Amino acid sequence: MNFTFDRVGSILFALIGALFVVESRSISASAYGSEVGPNIFPFGLGIILILISLRLFWESLKQKTSRAAAAGERRNYRRFILILLATVLYVCLLEPLGYVIATFLFLAFAFRVMGSSSIAKTLVVALAFSASVYYVYVYLLKGTLPEFPAWLGL
Repeated sequence: MNFTFDRVGSILFALIGALFVVESRSISASAYGSEVGPNIFPFGLGIILILISLRLFWESLKQKTSRAAAAGERRNYRRFILILLATVLYVCLLEPLGYVIATFLFLAFAFRVMGSSSIAKTLVVALAFSASVYYVYVYLLKGTLPEFPAWLGL
């Protein structure tokens, strides 16, 4: 494995997380009709990204790798490009399809691309995650997320 790449990537993502935290402070603290302000989500994501990046940096420092192992490493750019394209498509479809449907489709695709062996498990986890996050955020925290599309009649 190439742990130098992991170290550099972890630093880069920690900086992006810090940018999320700093920039979220400039967003207004409350939104009309919502008890959860729009600054909470990017702030929380930034903190999580920083913590995960620090963990990756720490783990990559603990690992040793030989040049032979690094030379024989196979990078899978296909997965990266597929996930990147799926993310762009997710952003474009979030409003027209609504949060639950768009997130379900994105997660199901991402799990399959990353090598999930069971289609049924993938679909159940993707649906459970997207529906539970929607329920918690909209009904318990009184936030707003894109609803189901009008053409569904729900």
